[in-house]
Amino acid sequence: MDYKSAGVDIEAGYRSVELIKQYVDKTRRPEVLGGLGGFSGAFSMKSIQKMKNPVLLSGTDGVGTKIKVALLMDRHDTIGIDCVAMCVNDVACAGGEPLFFLDYIACGKNKPEKIAQIVKGVAEGCKEAGCALIGGETAEHPGMMPEDEYDLAGFVAGAADEEEIIDGRDIVPGDVLIGLASSGVHSNGFSLIRKVFPMKAENLNRYYDGLGASLGETLLTPTKIYVKALKKLKESGIRVKGCSHITGGGFYENIPRMLPEGVLAKIRKASYPVPPIFDMIRSEGGIAEEVMYNTYNMGLGMVLAVSREEADRTVQVLKEADEPAYIVGEATGGDRKEVILC
Repeated sequence: MDYKSAGVDIEAGYRSVELIKQYVDKTRRPEVLGGLGGFSGAFSMKSIQKMKNPVLLSGTDGVGTKIKVALLMDRHDTIGIDCVAMCVNDVACAGGEPLFFLDYIACGKNKPEKIAQIVKGVAEGCKEAGCALIGGETAEHPGMMPEDEYDLAGFVAGAADEEEIIDGRDIVPGDVLIGLASSGVHSNGFSLIRKVFPMKAENLNRYYDGLGASLGETLLTPTKIYVKALKKLKESGIRVKGCSHITGGGFYENIPRMLPEGVLAKIRKASYPVPPIFDMIRSEGGIAEEVMYNTYNMGLGMVLAVSREEADRTVQVLKEADEPAYIVGEATGGDRKEVILC
């Protein structure tokens, strides 16, 4: 008896590493020390030494049950982008620059070509976010997971100068809320989606005129990465007072997280276009509007708070950076931190 007969193929692990090196190399930053394959990833801190008071920021997240759709579609080259996006967007909305990323893949059986496709997506996400993929782990779990299944999670480290951290403390009534368009469902609420739509390949492959794509392609559209958009605002001298990444919990949970005490947010639902997939989910599932806004991003992947004087310029700078953005509401006085949809 050997390890392979017990369900763990070491040779497949070696093969996976060789296949993913080409993708990892494309994410390399000057600060990366050494190559892939060491026991740890090394990253020089020279890039943050120019900061007055450097602060390290970190984030970790997964993709959730969106992976079920990828498995049914047998398409694994974009799910890694979702994993990166969920992590780097959290760092970016705190005013940080993502520096390096690590991934963790747990699978029932290591199939090198599939693992390579997953990591290809991770690398593409890292390139888009400007951070280096410096390491990771692929773990076979025979007997714990079906052979064809996997789970994916990631971790990002970033940095920001302390005086440039975005924490919402300076948001005041009268400030304007700017919404940044999402690319679709992103990576939240898929447990509900899998109850709404029959999770069968023929249904996912069906083309819908209203979507302009198949249902599966629409659902697998990668989560948008907002790192460059926020960096552009910073370079333009615009002060973002608060930033909310609209993930699990939708509007009702995430927007209040950026508000100080005594301030509430008013969002006008008709102020921006809602992608048709959300109306399809609502109508097919008979889901109440409040539940939709409490589960999904409803077309806004991020909501920013800026002063009224900078609102129009914020939208203009974002649009010049090919980032659709809309004035969607304002901050007002209130007894508690909450969001009101009108």
